[in-house]
Amino acid sequence: MFMRRALQEAQQAFDEGEIPIGAVIVCQGRIIARAHNLTETLHDVTAHAEMQAITQAANELGGKYLTDCTLYVTVEPCAMCAGALGWSQIPRIVYGCPDDRRGFSLLAPKALHPRCTVSRGVLEEECRQLMLQFFREKR
Repeated sequence: MFMRRALQEAQQAFDEGEIPIGAVIVCQGRIIARAHNLTETLHDVTAHAEMQAITQAANELGGKYLTDCTLYVTVEPCAMCAGALGWSQIPRIVYGCPDDRRGFSLLAPKALHPRCTVSRGVLEEECRQLMLQFFREKR
């Protein structure tokens, strides 16, 4: 399952001291991009897992539009990432747990491409627990 691979990326972020969010982009049944948060490592507030995965996928496909792809991400994308996903024209997003503070559905519900479908709650509890563990250990 592709969300399991995204969770592996999130675990890698956790192990590196990054907020544990992982993402994979799939095209025609094959993972073409995999990433996790790198904001601390790169000292870059835009280095979210989704942004890293979008760049990898575009490079892999040789173009900026991800019209035949699906993003799997462990946490609901933020408004910034949703905007980038909208511009990429990705048609499907699958995420694990919601982000009740900064998620796009609260802050930017129209940021995605109009034809994009969103599936929520895939491996939700596992995704949530990894986030909770990370922040418990940080405090």
